[in-house]
Amino acid sequence: MIRTSPRTPLRLLTVLAAVIVAAPVAPAAATAQPTTPTLTWAVQPANQQGPDGRRWVERTLDPGQVVTEHLAVRNFSDGVVVFALKAADGYLTDKGRFNMLASNQQSADGGTWIRVQQTVSVGPRQTTVVPFTITAPRDATPGDHPAGIAAAVTSAGGTVAVESRVGFRVMLRASGTVTASLAISNLTARYERSWNPFSAGTVHLRYTTTNDGNVAVAGTGRTTAAGPLDLATRRTTTNVEETLPGGSREVEGRLDGVWSLGRLGTRVDLTPAILGGDSPGAETRPTTATVTIWALPWPQLALVAVLAVLALAVRRTVRRRRRRLAQLIADARDEGRAEARTSALAGGAPQAF
Repeated sequence: MIRTSPRTPLRLLTVLAAVIVAAPVAPAAATAQPTTPTLTWAVQPANQQGPDGRRWVERTLDPGQVVTEHLAVRNFSDGVVVFALKAADGYLTDKGRFNMLASNQQSADGGTWIRVQQTVSVGPRQTTVVPFTITAPRDATPGDHPAGIAAAVTSAGGTVAVESRVGFRVMLRASGTVTASLAISNLTARYERSWNPFSAGTVHLRYTTTNDGNVAVAGTGRTTAAGPLDLATRRTTTNVEETLPGGSREVEGRLDGVWSLGRLGTRVDLTPAILGGDSPGAETRPTTATVTIWALPWPQLALVAVLAVLALAVRRTVRRRRRRLAQLIADARDEGRAEARTSALAGGAPQAF
């Protein structure tokens, strides 16, 4: 990860693992404008020779096991810089980005497994490799214990100090039986109808997934909506992004082409998938949640009503025309009969000479 920072603070930054983290170490106040050149640096996983191309460190350890890893701090600036090296527990932000606890927060999990020297001095435009050790506690519970490690500099101006950190993930997994599980809660569904009676509507879904297993997982949710007797069944899939143990995600989905047939049963089947490949003997727990909504076919009923009114109007008009035609025929018949009688009477009268 590469970071460019003014030597005096302008704002707080927060990202890690290709993410930058900044934490205030004094009460907030007006900040001074930078008066010194910017500082640019990067921190990467490494071997003893230098950066090794990994994006982050990922290790599986037995309880009590100790391993040695390396990081490389690269100083792209024109002067010597002394960096503070720190490790802390890792977590995902609300936007799904990996981060690590700020320096003023106490680590209680994977961050406590890492030991690294407190500082490192890196010359101008040079790279320094630093070893660090990872020790899994003897009572480490099976599963993932995410952490991060970073190189930090502190910029001070007036009454404010800002710590800027650049680092990467250290994904630690304790050996043993791991469980991949995502629980579903707060499932809601809403039907959005199309007022075009010849078009189907949409079911909008929202629910919360919580990783109640012990490893980082993603997930695939299969959503089904069906009317009475499973009529007009529609299906779709929704992906759940990476979720660390104990973490939660808000998931939204939609089912298009759903006809409103009254009662709509909606079901979500969620299957978790272990990130980084399956572990031997891993337990995967699929889960299911259902919700029922009512979607009355108002546009179709309105169309039927309009058609019924039109049919009645046509029928009434046809009957009226038939009665009028029948009346005209009857009137013509009576007129013809009257003319025939008149002609007959006129033909039978005595003629005068």
